[in-house]
Amino acid sequence: MDFGLTEEQASIRDAVGRIIDGFDERYWLERDQAATFPDEFYAEIVKGGWLGIAMPAEYGGAGLGVTEAALMMHRIASSPGGQAAASAIHINIFGPHPIVVHGTEAQKREWLPALIEGRARTCFGVTEPDAGLDTTRTKTRAERVTGGNYVVHGQKIWTSTAQRADKIMLLARTTPIDECRKPADGLTLFYTDLDRRHIDVHLIHKMGRHAVDSNQIFIDALPVPAEHRIGEEGQGFRYLLDGLNPERVLIGMEAVGIGQHALDRAARYARERHVFGRPIGQNQGIQHPLAESWIELEAAWLACMRAAWLYDSGKPCGPEANAAKFLGARAGYEACVRAVMTHGGMGYAQEFHVERLLRESVIARLAPVSEQLILSNIAERVLGQAKSY
Repeated sequence: MDFGLTEEQASIRDAVGRIIDGFDERYWLERDQAATFPDEFYAEIVKGGWLGIAMPAEYGGAGLGVTEAALMMHRIASSPGGQAAASAIHINIFGPHPIVVHGTEAQKREWLPALIEGRARTCFGVTEPDAGLDTTRTKTRAERVTGGNYVVHGQKIWTSTAQRADKIMLLARTTPIDECRKPADGLTLFYTDLDRRHIDVHLIHKMGRHAVDSNQIFIDALPVPAEHRIGEEGQGFRYLLDGLNPERVLIGMEAVGIGQHALDRAARYARERHVFGRPIGQNQGIQHPLAESWIELEAAWLACMRAAWLYDSGKPCGPEANAAKFLGARAGYEACVRAVMTHGGMGYAQEFHVERLLRESVIARLAPVSEQLILSNIAERVLGQAKSY
């Protein structure tokens, strides 16, 4: 059993590190304060070819696994960029997965190179205001019209990067739920143009991660060609499941990275800040919480790496991926809270950056799946308990 990184994995971490280290804490604070997208950082990631790290080599990607993608996202999130930097490219890492697995050869050749090269920017249209985590209750509908094409009506929420996107991965119901054998049936997945003549995009003002926009979108008679459908009609929910475990691993790793960066800041401050003639880090009341965070973050890191290894090895990994996300989100959040508390009053000041990291760390505990649903799923699938929801 080898817990070390391979030479290739270490080189990925170092190469991505050289990019993210070129954007200092002031750059990310300015992006947060002005709520502006980190275009310069995004351009450098595109230039390095990193958007295609987990995409097939025959379409311009690197053809690597979720483990390598997770290591990349961890390195990015463990910088002053935090969740803002990770979210700027997050959708490109897991979002196109249904195309890779279920798309036609023509679709892959048309869509994947454009995403990898940064010529196309996509967003994810799945969550809805009334459905939330119960995706099977999606109300957005896609109706068949002449020629086998579709017209879509509905709305989505928490659609990140829709202010800038020109494409959308869109889930819509093609068969009414009361006509389906199972609630998961009758949902179809499309990858199509975000046509602003038919889609209104409304910015959501939110707690953190201001540099990357989140939106509610309203879809009115969006025309979607039949060739923009991914796979079979009615199987879209199942296609989405292919990308859920990798996303949970990535979210967990990003949260670990944010927590480790916050912990590093807190440890440095505890060494440098003197009160009553001694560094505050000499006090066990400061030492012990920080030491606990180090332990929790290390455990979450190992859980994420194991889940990624299971996925890349073709083994079942649902509970492990959920656990990795749960542990990473909790450990990252607690580390950020402790970093703010270690800084005392200055932890509340933007110039010390830990308050921004704390605001950004909350999202991993909320999305893309709640902690409560993770616990219910593990209780049912691993521990054999009756379904509670």
